[in-house]
Amino acid sequence: MIAPVTHILPLAHIRRARMLPGKGRILARVGQEVNAAYVVAEADLPGSHILVDVRRILGLKRVEQAHRLIERKVGERVEKGDILAQTGGLLPKVIRAPADSTIVAIQRGQILLEKPGEHFELKAGLNGVVSEVLSERGVVVETHGALIQGVWGNGQINGGLLQFAVSQPDEEIHRGNLDMSLRGSIVVGGFIHKADALDAAEELPLRGLVLGSISAALISAAQKCSVPIMVTEGFGQIPMNRAAFRLLKTHEKRETSINTSWNPEFGERPEIVVSLPSQGQTPMDVVEFTVGQTVRILSAPHSGEIGTLVAIRPGRVTLPGGLRVQVAEIRLENNQQISLPLTNLDVLE
Repeated sequence: MIAPVTHILPLAHIRRARMLPGKGRILARVGQEVNAAYVVAEADLPGSHILVDVRRILGLKRVEQAHRLIERKVGERVEKGDILAQTGGLLPKVIRAPADSTIVAIQRGQILLEKPGEHFELKAGLNGVVSEVLSERGVVVETHGALIQGVWGNGQINGGLLQFAVSQPDEEIHRGNLDMSLRGSIVVGGFIHKADALDAAEELPLRGLVLGSISAALISAAQKCSVPIMVTEGFGQIPMNRAAFRLLKTHEKRETSINTSWNPEFGERPEIVVSLPSQGQTPMDVVEFTVGQTVRILSAPHSGEIGTLVAIRPGRVTLPGGLRVQVAEIRLENNQQISLPLTNLDVLE
């Protein structure tokens, strides 16, 4: 059975293709050293379009009637709320611009609006060297170092000194343990349960948060937070797995990059990278479950716990709910042995 892999590696060769959403300008060159927040490429993305059907909205039968009521011309810029068309009388019907935009066409009783385009800047995402330039589309950045991947992130990128706000992987980060000594750092903690911790992280400001978990009620606030946030386990009050915590602890006070982009559709995961002078091997992103692997449990009551896969039962086992699944025997770090469906595990390597 194919196993999902989460990398928690003390040393690896890390190669990341950083791509623009459309054609643009490359700002970095092959051989150039970059940090995580360095802008390696940029693009002016086209604006989106809005179609306003004047004839239908005003309930008119003829296109000519709609054109007589339209008060704007092609090429005009309008602000949100500006009048586009209106009927006469004591109780006129009014159509207003739904957004700041430019009128690009008026035909068949319809107005086509174009919203302003967006200037997009592509960051390197990690500290490394540009090894390849992909003409008008992006670059490839490579480095060697420690790699710790997460399961969720808020889409921000930065770099800074790695520091700890807690001494154990199950300890909470709150406003009280985010003091001025952590300013400008990427901070490791067990979990965040209260919104004031996110407020404190922005006020200092921090350059990143690496957490075991975060309250599901704070997802919206975390997505709006300008500080990069990476979660290694999930949502709730799940401690960070000890393998990740121990590896991060060995690199305390080292310069670190954090990329919290999260796009499961394209296999993009949030990650921490600590660049090192040693040479590592390229890790495999897909493996099969085999005896002897280090695995992490993804379901309660052992969420986030690590163990060794000691056996895979032949055939399938029927669970109490009637589902038939393949089951593995796992020996936890405390030597307790439990049985779990393979689908409740991922491989740490």
